[in-house]
Amino acid sequence: MLRYPGLVMTAAGLMAASLAHANQNQLDLQQNPDFWATQLGNYQGNRYSQLDQINRDNVQDLRAQWQFSTGVLRGHEGGPLYVGDGRLYIHTPFPNKVFALDLEDEGRIVWSYEPDQDSRVIPVYCCDTVNRGLAYADGKLFLNQGDNTVIALDAESGELLWEAENGDHTEGETMTMSPLVVHDKVIVGNSGGEFGVRGHLTAYNVETGEMEWRGYSQGSDDEVLLDPETTTMLGEPIGEADLGISTWPEGEWERGGGAPWGWVTYDPELDLIYYGTGNPGTWNPEQRTIDGEPADNKWAITVFARDPNTGETKWVYQKVPFDEWDYDGVNENQLIDVEFEGEQRKGLAIIDRTGFGFLMDRESGELLVAEKFAPETNWADSYDLETGRPNVSEEFSTFRQGVDVNTTNICPTAMGAKNMQPSAYSPETGLLYAGINRICMNYEPFETEYVAGQPYVGATLTMMPAPTQEGDMEGRMGSFIAWDPVAGETVWEIDERFAVWSGALATAGDLAFYGTLEGYMKAVDIESGEELWRFKTPSGIIGNINTFQHEGKQYIGVLSGVGGWAGIGLAAGLEDPEEGLGAVSAFSALKDYTELGGILTVFALPDA
Repeated sequence: MLRYPGLVMTAAGLMAASLAHANQNQLDLQQNPDFWATQLGNYQGNRYSQLDQINRDNVQDLRAQWQFSTGVLRGHEGGPLYVGDGRLYIHTPFPNKVFALDLEDEGRIVWSYEPDQDSRVIPVYCCDTVNRGLAYADGKLFLNQGDNTVIALDAESGELLWEAENGDHTEGETMTMSPLVVHDKVIVGNSGGEFGVRGHLTAYNVETGEMEWRGYSQGSDDEVLLDPETTTMLGEPIGEADLGISTWPEGEWERGGGAPWGWVTYDPELDLIYYGTGNPGTWNPEQRTIDGEPADNKWAITVFARDPNTGETKWVYQKVPFDEWDYDGVNENQLIDVEFEGEQRKGLAIIDRTGFGFLMDRESGELLVAEKFAPETNWADSYDLETGRPNVSEEFSTFRQGVDVNTTNICPTAMGAKNMQPSAYSPETGLLYAGINRICMNYEPFETEYVAGQPYVGATLTMMPAPTQEGDMEGRMGSFIAWDPVAGETVWEIDERFAVWSGALATAGDLAFYGTLEGYMKAVDIESGEELWRFKTPSGIIGNINTFQHEGKQYIGVLSGVGGWAGIGLAAGLEDPEEGLGAVSAFSALKDYTELGGILTVFALPDA
């Protein structure tokens, strides 16, 4: 048996992966636990490291080795990459600087790159000028710029090798997601659901930057790259053609949102990529009805399984047909192998914005588990596993209450019970570890008109802490949980003052790491949740915590810089409670605990 970060494969599995022609450079890097070569740690999205030099017995001795200021004061998502060349590669939010830092010389700048972008893209960003990180393969770094330009840089020199235009910010499109390299393709998605864009996932050639394929989230089956006779949903052929048009009122699919701005994962054996699409167009559900009745609005808030070579869709699963709450479906799809009801299954697990944890069969698209991980979740009572549809509570239906009616105390908020902050999975415990948002909202839809390049939201939101139960921290707005994806239950939970917006990390040192909006990085026992260590960084953490090893020494790196949707009030200087799509009201106290910043902090144990 050969062990990988977050994955155990036999020699037969390795051969199957090789036959699938996955990008060999990325596979080689992922097979060495010294490296952290992709934002999610491996193709499967597990964010698990086999390194155990830093462990539950010595983590209390962890110390900051050095820090580096990026010079940018907006929300810093994503995290550092390490591919074994003695350098850390990091990025920033707009203007999307890239740095190569010398790990052996306390972060000396080896080279830096700053693109020339049109600053008019800034107000088109939905929720801060964030970027979720670089991708790497074959000596190249790949970045999605905010202005919809995909670039490839030479990792050795920082030289621009090619650039490709992926969209038009004057139409409301931006790019915030981290690319993923599969085969000879770099795969990217757009942002802009709040501006009425049409979501799409696109593959570009790694060497030339030429477009290889594009699959839309709505439109004809030809544009979605879907065959209703062979593409399945819940194991059965879709059957009906062009649902990406017929499930929308006339013309609304053309501005139907569904932007895939989150994460892409990949199974080398099945040779399939997995990702989720975002919210459908306007947040006013009335404008997405057909003859006054709810319509499914396919394929927004949908998990897609696609062939990375052609973009062809193998299966789909729409988590929230006719979304009434902005529950984007972009959270990472964790690829995990599990035993379910006595049978080994190729699983796909999601700790979702909806407040439900899902477990699916990633080969067939069958829905196996759908259970609440956020107990305050009230927009739906449960899911029907056969139909895959939620059992919606009429009391919290923003459509049933009507336009210009303020539906109160909906849980979770449009931010979701977990936003895009990626979870971690430990194959040792079989548990997922994730930062959670414990917030509810009032939601008032209103009629809105589409104008290209202007917000197409159609709802006013305010947010507040979720109700607490006995034993909960009073007024808490976040937590960090361990979730059993097979049993569909929370194993342990840690309350936090604010929503937990950082990417989690699990390690073979029996540790889970996460960051808080106040700026603390914390290490907890992976089995019990007991806090073992904390360190206050200069700014709130919405970045991912990554680990790597250089010349026998394990390091942990994190970008801190408060912002994103949760911190948009601080990042953009907003004060009106209804600004930031409701976030300013919920996080007004954040300014009492942290300030803006863009800092990389690198940790290690002291030398013996």
